[in-house]
Amino acid sequence: MTTERTEALLPWQWKLYPGNHAERRNLLLHGVTVPVFQMGTVLLVASPLLGLAGALPGLVAMGAAVALQGRGHRMETTPPVPFRGPGDGVARIFVEQWVTFPRFVLSGGFARAWRATRASSPTP
Repeated sequence: MTTERTEALLPWQWKLYPGNHAERRNLLLHGVTVPVFQMGTVLLVASPLLGLAGALPGLVAMGAAVALQGRGHRMETTPPVPFRGPGDGVARIFVEQWVTFPRFVLSGGFARAWRATRASSPTP
């Protein structure tokens, strides 16, 4: 896998996504934490109306979701490509949470990865 990105973020991330999301525990973590990140984003965006009552919980939810997903990625055989810098990190995280992971679920990629982990795990 190359760390060079010669294409736009969305197709690049989509192409690498199944390889970085093949371990069942990581899939489960993403299934739980992506909605938490999304709700945190909604709270943060609504914070001009809600004040600190929206901003603080929103930031905490987003930070916790990203931290847990980072732990999940460490379980993968194929680690994610390192961020090229802070801007790249923010862009990739937001695109993953709002576009790529929902697309992975809706396209059946999540279900295929989940079934593949069961098929590859040793039977008792």
